[in-house]
Amino acid sequence: MAGPDIFAIMDLEWTSWEGANKRQWSGPGEEMEIVQIGALKIKDDETLTETDSLDVLVTPRINPGLSDYFIQLTGITQERLDGDGIGFPEALKALQAFLGGDTGKVYSMGTDYRVIERNCDLNGVEFPFDEAMFVNARELLKPIVGEDIATVDSSQLPAAMGFPPPGTAHQGLGDCRCIAETLRILRRRGKF
Repeated sequence: MAGPDIFAIMDLEWTSWEGANKRQWSGPGEEMEIVQIGALKIKDDETLTETDSLDVLVTPRINPGLSDYFIQLTGITQERLDGDGIGFPEALKALQAFLGGDTGKVYSMGTDYRVIERNCDLNGVEFPFDEAMFVNARELLKPIVGEDIATVDSSQLPAAMGFPPPGTAHQGLGDCRCIAETLRILRRRGKF
């Protein structure tokens, strides 16, 4: 992998309700508002060493009350969000500061940056990133591990790739670490 010595892995959790994914968040009042931003900085060395992490809870503006479905899926409680959540503009600044100037590409399972763009629109703030820095890890994985594995959620990568889950499923940092471990496996195989 060419480029800077540091890259990032990012995973977002956003508001959801039973069936929202199938409806593509088209139900009444449904918006993909970010609730959690997880990110890792990874040194592009032989073992893809984790050097830093970011875990931010974000209080949704339109739907500040989490659905029971979301709470069951992620384990993020309303109490935790109410106590630790910050507004989206502040969370965006935290992500900008975390990525800083030393981070090359930002990998996620899908196009999470589009959800950030949507949240910028919802909150009336400018999208501060160059879209070219974001990489859909699914597209990277497809030719290496096949479509079946490349299309799973990041929290399903441990079962698909045969490693123990490195964190809580459907939480930002846990899912980032699933992607990181998958990339480590590929690095050991000479594929990344």
